[in-house]
Amino acid sequence: MPSSKVWFITGASRGFGRVWTEAALKRGDKVVAAARNPEALDDLVKTYGDEVLVLPLDVTDRDAVFKAVGQAVAHFKRLDVILCNAGYGYMGAIEELDPEQVRANFDTNVFGTLSVVQAALPILRAQGGGHILTVSSIGGIIGFPTGGSYTASKFAIEAMSEALAGEVAAFGIKVTIIEPGHFTTGFRSGVKSPSAMETYNPIRQVIRSSFKPEDFGDPLATAAAIFSAVDAKEPPLRLVLGSTSTTIAKFKAAYEARMNNWDKWEAVSNAAQGEQHA
Repeated sequence: MPSSKVWFITGASRGFGRVWTEAALKRGDKVVAAARNPEALDDLVKTYGDEVLVLPLDVTDRDAVFKAVGQAVAHFKRLDVILCNAGYGYMGAIEELDPEQVRANFDTNVFGTLSVVQAALPILRAQGGGHILTVSSIGGIIGFPTGGSYTASKFAIEAMSEALAGEVAAFGIKVTIIEPGHFTTGFRSGVKSPSAMETYNPIRQVIRSSFKPEDFGDPLATAAAIFSAVDAKEPPLRLVLGSTSTTIAKFKAAYEARMNNWDKWEAVSNAAQGEQHA
């Protein structure tokens, strides 16, 4: 893969997408920046000119996704890094959720990612390589109460990406799941929520109070980690963004709890296998 990479980034106008788009351009890479609000990227066009191709894109429009990927290849002649970043939160207690809003959330977070990956794969296979990055979350590892369909969608991203990695490795295509913890990206301002039921307010308050200001990281610091992954000869399947004292500690605790649960119920699980027959 060339030292100067060509990126295709969705959700490029704000949050992590904006940070990673600008950082890739600053280091001399080329970027196809796809966003629902392309005018928010006008300043990057003025600064980087032909090094950036800004495309309007709503990832829920599957035909538009395939068209955008086609435009990207026609413009830069190749794609090296596909970064599926577009997404938003729809959060609330399960009983509160509006099914139509859940579908809309999955349409963006899961099916939007699926469309981008499916559009890019024939190109990457023809090239003999490439790197797909999907963006999960702390909510893709820990399904916290009132996380709503957002956490469910990120669990889906984790499973889909893990399967994808096994399917495309033989074609020289790498897959990395980005797992950010808490960062000051302005993510909360874009979160949608259903009408709150008073009965769930106590647990909601517990969850909100668990988010400490000191746990939130600097989004600008994440770019170096992303570059470490895409520049690595053997990139990780999962890349956590966040410190050991915050994000990684929570992940380890979640996995330890699962291991303890499986160990505690091992006898019951074994009995459920039934008798072994030769």
